[in-house]
Amino acid sequence: MITKVKRKSMVIRPSGRSSDFISPSFGYGCLLNCSYCYMKRHTPKGLSVAENTNDILTEISNHAFFATVNKPNQTDSEYVTYDIACNEDFALHAKYHEWEKIFEFFKNHPIAKATFATKIIPEVFLKYNPQNKVRIRFSLMPQKISSILEPNTSKIEDRILAVERFIHAGYDVHLNFSPVVYYKGWENDYAELFHLVDSLVTYKDKVKAEVIFLTHNAKKHWNNLENNVPGEELLWTPDIQEVKKSQYGGDNVRYKLGLKSDLIAQFKDIHGSIIPWNTIRYIF
Repeated sequence: MITKVKRKSMVIRPSGRSSDFISPSFGYGCLLNCSYCYMKRHTPKGLSVAENTNDILTEISNHAFFATVNKPNQTDSEYVTYDIACNEDFALHAKYHEWEKIFEFFKNHPIAKATFATKIIPEVFLKYNPQNKVRIRFSLMPQKISSILEPNTSKIEDRILAVERFIHAGYDVHLNFSPVVYYKGWENDYAELFHLVDSLVTYKDKVKAEVIFLTHNAKKHWNNLENNVPGEELLWTPDIQEVKKSQYGGDNVRYKLGLKSDLIAQFKDIHGSIIPWNTIRYIF
């Protein structure tokens, strides 16, 4: 179900990871129904789309001029970056948004730059050249795990092939290894994924990465069980997970601290041995 709403909250929150800041939501919710996604437990009934796009862009513009950010930093060497889709898959929902107006705003703004992650190949965006002021972060994981946890998304190889096309079209493109799920044999599967990336990406000096290990939630766990969502046995592994308070006060579960430190080290070793050109901006 798609609903149009006037977005009232114009709060811009600091990030420091995917971007310098998180913009007010152009959309809230997601239609992909991925097993691990936090959006499904917040918006189980569909997607709400902001009808007051101009208000959000005005807020971002005003904020950018007064933002105190030291550049260069890991989010970008020059511009103040705004994640415009923390609460949706913007590429999937493009037809519901005034996306050309949004991209045009960022292309012409002297300070602000947009970024968003996606698991979909947004062909319609290829007709527009944002002159490197919009960054698309293609989410990747081993295909056999993607087929279980995110069956409604684009194939992994197709996402990797899209990197070249979108760079040609004028986009800044990064890779988003997220979520990284721990299971028996994960190292071999990620090594295979990295070899595929290495063979298909030619603009190796342009493409960076971010890495986010799985964070799950008890509410999402029970929702998945009640709705027979596949893959929960991969996500809910309490023997090796611990509760962690989110930045907003909720109880999430993540891999136990010692294990997670080991997994991060392993990931970096495998990644660095196969695609050392793919600089990791951050990993947690």
